Amino acid sequence: MWDKPKLLNWIANLLFAVCVVTALYATLYVVVHLPIFPLREVKVDGQLSHVSREQVKLIVAKHLKGNFFTLDLVKARDAFEKLPWARKVSVRRRWPDKLEVVIEEHQALARWSTVALVNKQGELFHAASGSDLPVFYGPNDGVIEVASQYDAFNKILKTGKLEIATLTLTPRRAWQITTNNGMVIELGRVDMQPRLEKFANVYGSTLAVLNKKITYADLRYPNGFALRKPTERLAAPETETQVVASNEIKPDAKQTTDKKLNQTSKAVENRDLKLRKG
Repeated sequence: MWDKPKLLNWIANLLFAVCVVTALYATLYVVVHLPIFPLREVKVDGQLSHVSREQVKLIVAKHLKGNFFTLDLVKARDAFEKLPWARKVSVRRRWPDKLEVVIEEHQALARWSTVALVNKQGELFHAASGSDLPVFYGPNDGVIEVASQYDAFNKILKTGKLEIATLTLTPRRAWQITTNNGMVIELGRVDMQPRLEKFANVYGSTLAVLNKKITYADLRYPNGFALRKPTERLAAPETETQVVASNEIKPDAKQTTDKKLNQTSKAVENRDLKLRKG
């Protein structure tokens, strides 16, 4: 090998290149880790109502390790996202010594039973809140559905000067509302919004004006609804499943079912007339 000058030159050049790269890397590493590039400012932006200055200071002291170059932005973002009210966080460096953090807070829409809060996107999160929020109940896979229907239902009820206190989606996908004045409204599983619109119009124009106390409203009837005053006990209507199934039964059975429904509708109309007169 020693009698091959070209090979020796190639090996020498390779070793020289390796030494240069290593020296440059070591120099860069030392320079980057010198205290001459410290983070002097952490700027937090966003419409913040629940994230406090003290919480930000604690994260900076506990989780932001390194200088301007060595700070791990992913770990920094993860640290801020652990704040109970933080929904989304973005973090970036701003030369020469600043870290900019933008926090999007959760906007609480309601409580999910007693276990969590629901934001406007239908996402669950865990945080303390002293606000008087409506309460949602439903299956675990129904959070987004309940949050979406809440806006539609509440908008309709406001035309009748009512608001939702609790909204329930049952395992059978039927809807029930309790309003801010304690009235329970049964919506069923189909045509919920048209039923609620009809009721809200009657309530706002008639029942509320007459100052009639209603504790229960069943909107599952095909041509009206049943109301219950505090001292009344109304027989429960045929379940929604039975009414739907009546379309598929034999003719004789269907006539019997139709007769029962007509009798029920007449009873509802008579009761509504009494309420209007009273």
